[in-house]
Amino acid sequence: MEKRWKEGIQPVATPTVAELEAAKRRIQYKEGLLHFAVAGVSGGGKSSLINAFRGLRSREAGAAAVGVTETTRVFGRYTDPNPQHPLVWYDIPGAGTLKIPDWQYFNSQGLYVFDCIIVLFDNRFTMTDIAILSNCARFNIPAYIVRSKADQHIRNVMKEMGYDSDNENDNLGMRDGLYREARQHFIDETRKNVKSNLEDANLPGRRVYIVANDTLLSIVKGEAPRKAIDEVELLRDIANEALARRGLVSEASTSSVSMY
Repeated sequence: MEKRWKEGIQPVATPTVAELEAAKRRIQYKEGLLHFAVAGVSGGGKSSLINAFRGLRSREAGAAAVGVTETTRVFGRYTDPNPQHPLVWYDIPGAGTLKIPDWQYFNSQGLYVFDCIIVLFDNRFTMTDIAILSNCARFNIPAYIVRSKADQHIRNVMKEMGYDSDNENDNLGMRDGLYREARQHFIDETRKNVKSNLEDANLPGRRVYIVANDTLLSIVKGEAPRKAIDEVELLRDIANEALARRGLVSEASTSSVSMY
């Protein structure tokens, strides 16, 4: 089977009923809740993103630990602290921390039982990311491509353009203009790279959501977003599609209001 994968032929490995039930037990699956997985490479910011979705800062009680080298084979399971949000978030170990071939990753982690999967990437897709997206399509699971840490990346682009944050003589208008230019450059390059990666993997075009964790957090807390890119759309889309998929509401358009 691995030889067929390397030759570009995707293996078809449908889980048995026993495997489905075992995977549900492993993630403590509960009817009536939505189970959202965040998958990506180690160090990609999965824990920080999950904290933002849950409306928590990294030092708050119940927050997922951040800044810790990921070496475990065990996923993290985090319920939403808001009782009105029927969500459970899962931090899925990156394939780089596991002795599992890319093409086996989706099934070995039991990702087929989740209601929604967020593929978080840094600079480019890995073979595991591609395998996850391909299998999500096969299992009809909503999948979202997300690039987080947008604020950090934009600051890096500004520095490459010559901006010095320590220079007190910088003109405010010039700084704002440079920020807008760097922001648009980062957005354009990210969308172009994702489009190229999907084409190289023979996958259909798909939107990439560019977010900053602090902005996402402020929206979840009900605050007015500052310098938002795709944060509002991401929250709306994952809420609408996941709830509609589970049939928990009759109108998907009203679901995101109740959740966020």
